[in-house]
Amino acid sequence: MSRVIAVANQKGGVGKTTTAVNLASSLAMTRRRVLLVDLDPQGNATMGCGVEKNTLERTVGDVLVGDCTVGEAMLMLESPAMSLLPANQDLTAAEVQLLSLTVGRELRLRTALQPVREEFDVILIDCPPSLNMLTVNALVAADSVLVTMQCEYYALEGLTALMSTIEQIRAAVNPSLQIEGVLRTMYDPRNNLATEVSGQLTAHFGDKVFRTIIPRNVRLAEAPSFGKPAILYDANSRGALAYLALAGEMIGRAQGSPAELAAAARATA
Repeated sequence: MSRVIAVANQKGGVGKTTTAVNLASSLAMTRRRVLLVDLDPQGNATMGCGVEKNTLERTVGDVLVGDCTVGEAMLMLESPAMSLLPANQDLTAAEVQLLSLTVGRELRLRTALQPVREEFDVILIDCPPSLNMLTVNALVAADSVLVTMQCEYYALEGLTALMSTIEQIRAAVNPSLQIEGVLRTMYDPRNNLATEVSGQLTAHFGDKVFRTIIPRNVRLAEAPSFGKPAILYDANSRGALAYLALAGEMIGRAQGSPAELAAAARATA
């Protein structure tokens, strides 16, 4: 796959971090080389991977301000085997420092990732729930954007703002930035509004909407409190299986080969 994907939506509570952690873990289970970048000062992706954010010596904030390299801040996780560039509240101070710069502040993450990019098949960036300088850095560094969407009215409004930002990034800094896909999260088919909004998304974005739908699932909500992705917390839960399906769908889209997709499915078994 060999690409950088930003998981973004400036609206909070739409499953960005849940998707970043569980998709990274699911891709790692298919033996892909995966780096998860936590770019949210809340550090929820870091905690969701079982790393105590308040004891970190180096974080992505240090990388952005030039105090260390990605390799020096990166952590190796054993189960599943993947890498994590962690974050904590110090990232807020790093963003303030970025805002004081007049040249190149939006390029910091892309420049930092460049030396390690070829070491990974996929780099996933968990963006904060706002369109700030951190999100801009993620969009400039990324090849594509995976948009998480809860099927409700306010989420549609937020999607419009995000699409506008993506177009601005394309025009100014990153002309090759693409939409990886739109992922429907926390989906409840019994909700008529969810079904209606889902239909609107499909009508507007067509095949950019992932076939995989992430259901509203209590195991997905419980897993972070144990510092585990869902696939380790309860591998047979509907949430864990949905993210494995998403990983398979993304691999199939990227490689376009039924044989490769079947191989990925066997690797997750």
